[in-house]
Amino acid sequence: MLVVQNGRTIFEQYSKGTVPEGRWPIFSGTKSFWGLAALCAVRDNVFRFDDPVSATITEWKTDPLKSRITVRQLLNLTSGLEGASRLHRSSIANRNAVAVGLPAVAEPGTRFIYGPSHLQVLIELLRRKLQRSPIAYMQENVLGPLGLGSMEFKADRRGNPLAATGFELSAREWARLGEVILDHGSYNGRRIVPANLLREALTGSAANPAYGLTFWLNTQAPGGVETDIEKELDLPWERARWDRTCISRVAPADMVIGLGSGYQRLFVIPSMNAIVVRQGKNAKFSDPHFLRLLLGRG
Repeated sequence: MLVVQNGRTIFEQYSKGTVPEGRWPIFSGTKSFWGLAALCAVRDNVFRFDDPVSATITEWKTDPLKSRITVRQLLNLTSGLEGASRLHRSSIANRNAVAVGLPAVAEPGTRFIYGPSHLQVLIELLRRKLQRSPIAYMQENVLGPLGLGSMEFKADRRGNPLAATGFELSAREWARLGEVILDHGSYNGRRIVPANLLREALTGSAANPAYGLTFWLNTQAPGGVETDIEKELDLPWERARWDRTCISRVAPADMVIGLGSGYQRLFVIPSMNAIVVRQGKNAKFSDPHFLRLLLGRG
């Protein structure tokens, strides 16, 4: 656990045998780094949020649903594509091709469907638009400026990175993403993404107000329903309910969350100028209970 406030570490503690520099899987926390890469691509006029993906992935043009999917809907997981958790398998030789070929199971923009499919299509979109490796683009525009090297991308046999998961970071390294949020898109005085684009990334969708462009949000606090996000994601997408979801009713509504399986967490609270990283193995854990203890609002 790491707590940084006003640029100063006020608490840092690790389990026995663990060192601060030790890296740990952040699982789906990886998505937010690809979200930043997508913001860089908008900055660089590679595409715009509301561009139809089918303008580049032309095999979608004749599909009545997939032809209407936008870049924004890929990033906020409302494209309507099947979630396709099987894309995590290392045995798939070309994840991009599988993702592009997936069926749409809902109208674009109407349902939040968690899974790796949406961001894997984003990887293919970046590959075609950039005409080079999305990994290189990520390294140049996000990881390099953040001082993060030697990252595991879990690439398939075609070299396509798995965008939904895979990164391993120390708590201190993951906290750098929090610094970008607190500093409105900059890190150590260097602009990573424009502030206006970051604001868009921290805006939820009608289908799930608690999820922006790869970031979880607490915007529905204090009147929302505290939800164990990981348990809700285990439900079939048709049964999951997101309309009133919040992470914590007592935490500020501007809190932004990076969320990975096994309760890996990055909490960023701009109104308190605070960053909190929690990493650990699967165990009993409650975001609302943890945040009540942390904030002294039990």
